[in-house]
Amino acid sequence: MIKKAIHPASWIPTTWLAMGLPFVALAASSSIMYKNMGISDTKIAFWTSLVMLPWTLKPLWGPVLEMFKTKKFFVYTTQIFTGCLFGLVAISLQLPNFFAISIAVFFIIAISGATHDMAADGVYLNELTPKLQAEYVGWQGAFYNIAKVLSGGLLVYLAGELEKKWGIANAWMTVMGCYGIIMIVLGLYNMKALPTGGVTKKVHSVKEGFDTLKDVMITFFQKKNIWISLCFIVFYRFAEGQAIKITPLFFKATRAEGGLGLSTSQIGILYGVFGAIAFVLGSISAGYFTAKKGLNRKTLLILCAFFNIPFAAYAYLAITLPINVNIIGAAVAIEYFGYGFGFVGLILFIMQQIAPGRYKMAHYAIAGGLMNLGFMFPSMVSGFVSDYLGYKDFFIWVLVATIPAFLITWFVPLSKIEIQGEEIDTVIT
Repeated sequence: MIKKAIHPASWIPTTWLAMGLPFVALAASSSIMYKNMGISDTKIAFWTSLVMLPWTLKPLWGPVLEMFKTKKFFVYTTQIFTGCLFGLVAISLQLPNFFAISIAVFFIIAISGATHDMAADGVYLNELTPKLQAEYVGWQGAFYNIAKVLSGGLLVYLAGELEKKWGIANAWMTVMGCYGIIMIVLGLYNMKALPTGGVTKKVHSVKEGFDTLKDVMITFFQKKNIWISLCFIVFYRFAEGQAIKITPLFFKATRAEGGLGLSTSQIGILYGVFGAIAFVLGSISAGYFTAKKGLNRKTLLILCAFFNIPFAAYAYLAITLPINVNIIGAAVAIEYFGYGFGFVGLILFIMQQIAPGRYKMAHYAIAGGLMNLGFMFPSMVSGFVSDYLGYKDFFIWVLVATIPAFLITWFVPLSKIEIQGEEIDTVIT
């Protein structure tokens, strides 16, 4: 149950803003930075995808967060630590071997970010009732993607403007420093604002600790319909992992290369204005939609369609190569609204179908880590596929790659969920 003294509106926005910033910085903004600094598309796609690995491996240390301190402690400490690491990335951009050093620091940021996400999810799952989880999942997604707007939009725009005055390396050094300052400020705020996130399981010996870890894993894979559920959370993002990684590179590439030839500042505006408004509207709308309709077969298919079909907008851009920025912005808005609306289905599925039980946070982390496979592996190979097919055929292929998501959404069972010993339907009333 939610604690009356701490309203979710006082900590969900700042926590999910801090969750989104490092993820988007590594997954998208870094791609534009490295492209402007002369790194190849293939190298960018591979390495900026590989550093996302901690978000997949986080289940390996997720159960530890159930044993020590409070979930609140891990949230604000990782936010502050991540801020300091972004400062190191900023410094590394002035060095001759900046790519290797910055990638290494990004990997540490990913470990810190993955730890933060598990702890934040633990607070959310333990502090909110299922009804409130459904209502606030839209706000959760909205502020996660306000981070996406701030990271992939406003800060990218700032980098583009500063590049003209100070040069590429100095511009991105400033932007990475901004990431660091924002994360530290959020950490200091959440040190006061967050609820504890539930009682920590006390561990009195190393053996007891390993027994707990073993129990976490065994009980996870004993859940009903777990294997097909895992297939669902992996394949739901199969097309997204490819499209999201290549899209900013496609926007930046010259028209002779089959791209749109946009400037860094223009890309920032597209994500920061068109994408931002659309995503927030999509996320909030989906939260209230799922709270009212519940997570049944029909709503899950609707959410899947919203998530995947809008990738056709990027195929349209790759085929027609429009010059009008408003047309490009409209395509971005369509995709971002669908992304914001449809992603809620995946999050709510994990919350209500997989996470419930003794180890909510740890089981949510395991599912979230495996979900990231559906993003990371397609992202890693997307550069090779894009280079081989060209941008136009690549985005047509992305539409074909949405088929597994629709198939698994149709077949995945929706079990009853158990709350405080009572089974209830997945439809929320």
